[in-house]
Amino acid sequence: MAKPGKKYRAAASKIEDRTYELREALSTVKDVAFAKFDETVEVHMRLGVDPRHADQMVRGTIVLPHGLGKKMRVAVIAGGEKIKEAEAAGAEIIGGDELVDKIAGGFLDFDALVATPDMMKGVGRLGKVLGPRGLMPNPKTGTVTFDVAKAIKEIKAGKVEYRVDKTGIIHAPVGKLSFGVDKLHENATALIDAVQKAKPAAAKGKYVRAMYIASTMGPSVSLTASEK
Repeated sequence: MAKPGKKYRAAASKIEDRTYELREALSTVKDVAFAKFDETVEVHMRLGVDPRHADQMVRGTIVLPHGLGKKMRVAVIAGGEKIKEAEAAGAEIIGGDELVDKIAGGFLDFDALVATPDMMKGVGRLGKVLGPRGLMPNPKTGTVTFDVAKAIKEIKAGKVEYRVDKTGIIHAPVGKLSFGVDKLHENATALIDAVQKAKPAAAKGKYVRAMYIASTMGPSVSLTASEK
């Protein structure tokens, strides 16, 4: 296993071995940041669920109050009038079956993909290409819809998808370090609240087991996990 670098070790040494309230944790993450670029801040939540069971899967989306600080390049697979709707809503890449073929050939120059339900027969065969990258359209995340304008608007406004992985952990971005503590606090609070409200009825015992927050290159800070 690679040994952490000198700057990382120096940053980690400034973090106390305890849990922090969210606002204090965000201030700490900003104080110990050492990268020379505007890092993304991520929240990590370990949940008391077994994602191998469908009734314990935790998944959803939320539009963060202050977005993600990233320009999202949206692709849309549709036909007919929905092409014009996607153009008017600001989608950068739009097409039908020809776009499906292009993606199957390796084209992935976009950050999010929206498809209308009638196009999913063709899009379905892209699962092996899009799935591992988290780009596969899904009705549960609002990316398989006839209301393409709404989907595009939400994605560009900072829509975040959260989904528990096979180890029971959710990893999700909540903005850039440059946002400042107040905006990051609002975004992180919105995400944490959404995950807490998504608690499956089948989940037993403590739902939020642990929470951490960190920047792209920095060490993590343990958050006080409270049930709501």
